[in-house]
Amino acid sequence: MSKDAKHTGLAVEVSMEQMSAFFKVLSDKTRLSILMELLDASLCVMHISERVGMSQSAISHQLAILRRADLVRVKRNGKTLVYSISDEHVRLMLDMAMLHINEEGKQ
Repeated sequence: MSKDAKHTGLAVEVSMEQMSAFFKVLSDKTRLSILMELLDASLCVMHISERVGMSQSAISHQLAILRRADLVRVKRNGKTLVYSISDEHVRLMLDMAMLHINEEGKQ
């Protein structure tokens, strides 16, 4: 194991807690649906709610969770808040998950 790969027990524990919390955010079907919609375009809450088929209030709640996890960003466009994925890492994670799920030869 390289020097960089070694962690103290506490550092590993903190990292595992952070990763666990991160994957809990991604484990929700609604939040994944929102992220998938935002891969195609930046959208306001109204348009996300129409595409996902949920109330604007419910979508706003889920967007707040995604923002805290740094998975989405928000910009103000006049009175409208427009959401987008936070960076290409989000796109890559979702793409890799889909590749893994759809991998040929998996049982």
